[in-house]
Amino acid sequence: EQPMLPLTAMGRRRWLGTAMAGLLGLARPVRAAPVQVDVWKDPSCGCCGDWVRHLQSAGLVVTVHETGNTAARARLGIAQRYASCHSARVDGYVLEGHVPARDVLRLLKERPAALGLAVPGMPVGSPGMDGPAYKGRKDPYKVLLLLADGGSRVYQAYP
Repeated sequence: EQPMLPLTAMGRRRWLGTAMAGLLGLARPVRAAPVQVDVWKDPSCGCCGDWVRHLQSAGLVVTVHETGNTAARARLGIAQRYASCHSARVDGYVLEGHVPARDVLRLLKERPAALGLAVPGMPVGSPGMDGPAYKGRKDPYKVLLLLADGGSRVYQAYP
C-alpha cells in the first residue's frame, strides 16, 4: 500500500475543481412537467379563446373541450353564483371565468385548501375580456378563492 502524499497547492486546486464539477453535475435543475389545464367552453365564444391563449402565453398547456361549460361547472362543484362563460380544471383545482394566469400559477405554488378560483361574470379588462373591442376599458374585478364550504374570499383584487 502506498502512503498518501500531501497535495501541493496546485494539486489541491485541481482536486477541488474536479470535485466541484462533479457536484455541480449532480445538481442540474430538474424540469417540472408542464401544467395541464382542461377548459370547457362554447365553441363560438371568442373571449374564451382569448383566455386560453392568455394561459398558453404564460406557459400552461391547455386542452379545450368545445362542449359548453354548464355541465362541467356542475360536475366540478362550482356554485352557479360564481358562473362565467368557461370552466377549467388544473392540478386538482377548478377555475371559473377569466382568472389571470398569474393567479393560477400563484394558486399552484401556494396550494391553499380550497376548491379553486373564480372571476364571476365577464369583467371588461380581465384576461380574454381585454381585446381591441373594449378600447382599453378596464373595470375593477376580484379573483375569488372558492372554499370547500361553498363560500369564498378575495384572493386578488384588480382595481
